[in-house]
Amino acid sequence: MATITELGQRAKQASRALALAQTDQKDAALSSAADLLMQRADEILAANAADVERASAGGASSSVVDRLRLSPARLESMASGLRQVATLADPVGEVVKGWRRPNGLLIEKVRVPLGVVAIIYENRPNVTSDAAGLCLKSGNAAFLRGSSGALASNRAIAQVFCEGVAKVGLPEDSLVLVEETSYESAREFMRLRGVVDCLIPRGGPSLIQAVLENATVPYVIDGDGNCHLYVDSSADLKMALSLLVNGKIQRPSVCNATESLVVHREVAPEFLPKAVEALAGVRLVGDDASRALAPSIEPATEEDWGKEYLDLVLSVRVVDDLDAAIGHIQRYSSGHTEAIVTRDVLSAQRFAREVDAAAVMVNASTRFTDGEQFGFGAEIGISTQKLHARGPMGLSELTTTKYVVTGNGHVRA
Repeated sequence: MATITELGQRAKQASRALALAQTDQKDAALSSAADLLMQRADEILAANAADVERASAGGASSSVVDRLRLSPARLESMASGLRQVATLADPVGEVVKGWRRPNGLLIEKVRVPLGVVAIIYENRPNVTSDAAGLCLKSGNAAFLRGSSGALASNRAIAQVFCEGVAKVGLPEDSLVLVEETSYESAREFMRLRGVVDCLIPRGGPSLIQAVLENATVPYVIDGDGNCHLYVDSSADLKMALSLLVNGKIQRPSVCNATESLVVHREVAPEFLPKAVEALAGVRLVGDDASRALAPSIEPATEEDWGKEYLDLVLSVRVVDDLDAAIGHIQRYSSGHTEAIVTRDVLSAQRFAREVDAAAVMVNASTRFTDGEQFGFGAEIGISTQKLHARGPMGLSELTTTKYVVTGNGHVRA
């Protein structure tokens, strides 16, 4: 088996060719890979079934198994994501801005690929395809290291993707998969200075902490999502109930699921009993005020307010006003997505202005913080930091810029 360094060098070599690839060739490669994903669906699903069986036998939680499991519909979504990326504008070579100096020099700021984008991720085999597709379209090599629990799935997807890319003449090493899943290999992966241009972790708090402690390469944190839904005093309560159910139940194991409900005291007596009924099967934990209105709500601990459950659990708090709602969210938010339900334009504007998060929703579900929903195609992650990317990371976030200065024999006095 090749060493981590050797695999990284292969990705580095491929990145040089990808940086020069023409848009039509990259689009053809994405379409080819998408076609092969569907043609080889049985092979991929069989590999995934083996991973799911091992995870279930090992006692993995339902949320972990859900993130791991592929289905024909999820595989079709992966292929569709690649095809959608192929239709998007190529960011490479875009002139962000340009100007001419009084001395005649033309200065242009141009988008260029990052180079080797390394992604370390847990139990989400769809990331293998999504990340590789976005990296390829933005002219980068994808250097991927998944978890041991998804290894068979990741291997099958990577093999198919690489074959599809090679069919149109681009490097097979456009995607390089690390199959060594030990802790030591992960730490080495995070320290490949001179090879990795940007590292993106996609996983839970332990993975993020490992990156913070060990990485010596530039990284963008794809953080957790303690996403709040605040129901204002002027909210349309029917709308609020719909957004709550969608945000919590549709797919509770993902980072943009609603984890915390904050309700204005004026509407809480009417809204909370309806919410409890609509969230049948969801474990609710809350403060004294919410429990007085809905006795089935269990007492919340301090830890509950800041927790990303990724499961059918929701924290509930009743607040006196918008100030208290914003204060609670600012204290416990992970900076991912925060939502308000209101008919008051000024309240909506204040919430959007004062809440510090990568995405703020006004009368919309937290589940919309997603690269595909934003029109980016498949996303490579959702950044909760502020440099160099924030929110869903699409093609533009996988590029950097350089200045191209054109003169006519100019010399500096």
